[in-house]
Amino acid sequence: MPIPEEFSLKNRTAMFYVSGGEEAPRLARALSEAGATLFIVSRREVTNKAVLSELVGSGHASCVVQDSSEESITQVMNTYSEIHGAVDILVNDSRSFYAQPFLSVKPAEWEALYERNVVIPYRLSQCVASQMIDIQYGRIVNLVSILAERGMINGSAFSMTQASLLALTRSLAVELGKHNIRVNALGSGWYTAEDVPLEVQQEELLVRYTPLRRKGTPDDIGPLLVYLCSEACDYTTGQPVYVDGGLNAHP
Repeated sequence: MPIPEEFSLKNRTAMFYVSGGEEAPRLARALSEAGATLFIVSRREVTNKAVLSELVGSGHASCVVQDSSEESITQVMNTYSEIHGAVDILVNDSRSFYAQPFLSVKPAEWEALYERNVVIPYRLSQCVASQMIDIQYGRIVNLVSILAERGMINGSAFSMTQASLLALTRSLAVELGKHNIRVNALGSGWYTAEDVPLEVQQEELLVRYTPLRRKGTPDDIGPLLVYLCSEACDYTTGQPVYVDGGLNAHP
């Protein structure tokens, strides 16, 4: 299917940070099919390989980020610059899930989660924004869970990381808008990357609570991600855009 010109990502390079979210390979493919050349960043080599194996076309590359240290982030940026030059698009998929009763959360587990879901995206955004200011163009999209704005039993640690990313999105939109940089959040509800029959899905209480009575798929998010990375979103910034089957419509 032809991509309308204003939605095309042709001649754009995108850094895609993957912390969590099983939809990542197909979301990366959506960007690739829209014309973007991708550079995949993750904490694990196996994640890079899984994402790259899904991509269509050539010219894509990957890198493993060891931690949130200045040395590690600098290494990622140097590797990217050697291959692609400046960053046009940054996508942070920071939905590494963690569920534990509030009083049972151990400091080491919390710190590791916060590093994956918040600190690394924050530091990547700093480095990328500096380049985007130089070229006076950029798109930053933070993928977050619906739990950024809703509570869930055993979800305190994860929800806090998602709310942090949402606050970062809004602040960066205000600060970077004058440099022709758009910063938005793409919020997801309950998703599956597997082909699960509808009648099986509807056996779950949460699916029956969802107004559209099904879980989302990566194909539900991909087109909106392309929009937020493209020229078409020129007057959209600072927004959390939810694709959640209507969950946020509930009180």
